[in-house]
Amino acid sequence: MLHKTCFTALLMLAATLLHAQEIDLNKMLEEEQKKEDQKKTNYTEATFKTTRIINGHSIENIAPGIMDFKISHRFGTVNGGVYDLFGLDNASMRMGFDFGITPRFMVGVGRSTFQKQFDGFLKYKILRQSSGYKTMPISMAFITSAMVTTLKITDPSPYYFSNRLQFAHQLLIARKFSEGTSIQITPTLIHYNYVPLATDPNDLLAIGIGGRQKIWPRVSVNAEYYYLVPGYSFAGTTNSFSMGVDLETGGHVFQLHFTNSRGMTERTFITETTGKWSKGDIFFGFNISRVFSLKKKPKK
Repeated sequence: MLHKTCFTALLMLAATLLHAQEIDLNKMLEEEQKKEDQKKTNYTEATFKTTRIINGHSIENIAPGIMDFKISHRFGTVNGGVYDLFGLDNASMRMGFDFGITPRFMVGVGRSTFQKQFDGFLKYKILRQSSGYKTMPISMAFITSAMVTTLKITDPSPYYFSNRLQFAHQLLIARKFSEGTSIQITPTLIHYNYVPLATDPNDLLAIGIGGRQKIWPRVSVNAEYYYLVPGYSFAGTTNSFSMGVDLETGGHVFQLHFTNSRGMTERTFITETTGKWSKGDIFFGFNISRVFSLKKKPKK
């Protein structure tokens, strides 16, 4: 009887010791996991759902080896009435191809029917919003673009190819405040090699602000506004304001919007907008974005 009692006591002691060791081991594993988690950096994704807020560029980049094919339409003004079917009888289009080179660098080219423009851009992401081991409160990117108008020259006076060129330089500063709310500020400099009047500035300044608010799992409301700095803008122009919705449908993003800007390149919608919302100079339009992988699939 004594032997059985001693044996039972030893078993209980061993079980207690094993349980204590298990607790200590679990604590050690938890502490190690916490240390590993503290060393991890969590980068913010999908600040915006595509590389355009509406007209202007967003902070988003195309992944390496991916091509983003974009078609943008702007119909006529809605104040054209029933005769023009509220602008649907008239349309201008931009077709663009954007390519992801590295996780931080992308390029793009496009052609617009409005003023028969060709454009191209380079975009590099400088900072990425993150939390954890490395914390960064904002994302930041720099984009530089060039535009050329190819309309036929009717002026008999000497005209050089360089006169057709315009350039835009923008700093994109964005923050995703929550899963559904994002804001971006975009200081912009646009340079014209040639301006119509001697009194017109060659360098124009604007500050853009854009935002996204998610209202449904695959639906968000977007808006953007570009404020032209007085003294650094053309006479007779107005600030560009656009608003619309983003619809995610599988492999592409469909954007529907209203804007007082007909042009779809930086120089046309930022510095050459003349339409006024108060007068009904509103263009209905849409953007369609479809991505394709250019990478070779690994062989099985």
